[in-house]
Amino acid sequence: MTSLDQATARRLAAMTLGHIGREYPHVEVRMLAGPDDLATPAALHPIFYGSFDWHSCVHGWWQLLRLARLFPDMPEAAAIRARADAMLVPDKVAGERAFLDRPDSAGFERPYGWAWLLALHGEAARHDAGWADALAPLAAAFAARFHAHLPKLTYPIRVGTHFNTAFASILARDWAAARDPALASLIDQRSRAWFGQDRGCQAWEPGGDEFLSPALCEALLMTRVLPAADFAGWFESFLPELAQGEPATLFTPATVSDRADGKIAHLDGLNLSRAWCWRALAAAYPPIARLAEPAAAAHLAASLPHLGDDYMGEHWLASFALLALAPAF
Repeated sequence: MTSLDQATARRLAAMTLGHIGREYPHVEVRMLAGPDDLATPAALHPIFYGSFDWHSCVHGWWQLLRLARLFPDMPEAAAIRARADAMLVPDKVAGERAFLDRPDSAGFERPYGWAWLLALHGEAARHDAGWADALAPLAAAFAARFHAHLPKLTYPIRVGTHFNTAFASILARDWAAARDPALASLIDQRSRAWFGQDRGCQAWEPGGDEFLSPALCEALLMTRVLPAADFAGWFESFLPELAQGEPATLFTPATVSDRADGKIAHLDGLNLSRAWCWRALAAAYPPIARLAEPAAAAHLAASLPHLGDDYMGEHWLASFALLALAPAF
């Protein structure tokens, strides 16, 4: 399967509806400033307390709203809209914002969760509802964090996990293009400084717990940042042997040995996010389509059947499946 149909959309929606309100098990990564900071996930995060961790809940909501827009008549769409009407409301957003305004929360979810919140706000704005207006204070807070952080980030973070600079920059720039031209311009400027001189990428990936391809995310970001003619020259220098199927690592789906291990299960996400990158790169730069489309299909086939094998993947993989199956925002 290389495209999204209603049966698959319903499967993804049902999976995520089952965990966005599931409070436990939960991972909370933050600094404790004192005993009063010990509270339940729902008390700390009135909207995004489910899905095992904050960022997975955020992109779970992005996934649900997008599916409801793409398939408005599927049975799950009504449940999604009703749940959004109850949860994406100003008083709950105020609770989320209160957590962000704590002095010890400046680096909370940087940059992965920041970027996904902007993506969620962008998707909410495509619906005839009050969800985007309610989420606007959160979007403004995370946009401000990007404005403050990017000039200080002298070197990009190239790991294939939550800290990856290129992936967050893609989502943030897609949001900023229509809403915050200054942020879009800043991302362009910093991306050129970070990646503009990269040549001969070795693509030594994946690492054992990675769910993003540093090489392909960087290339996809540069399709946003560079004019088409400039991108062609950059890309040919960045991956000069792509026509010969090299680096072979980018064409080879990752093997997932234990889907009950939360870190190893990340590799299913790598396969899905690579499929997204390959398909989006082919759309932006058609000369690679004959290579990119089969690579995307192979990566999808490796992991799409396993989204619900264990909760370690179930709580987040459907969002990346949606990226891969419907790449355009």
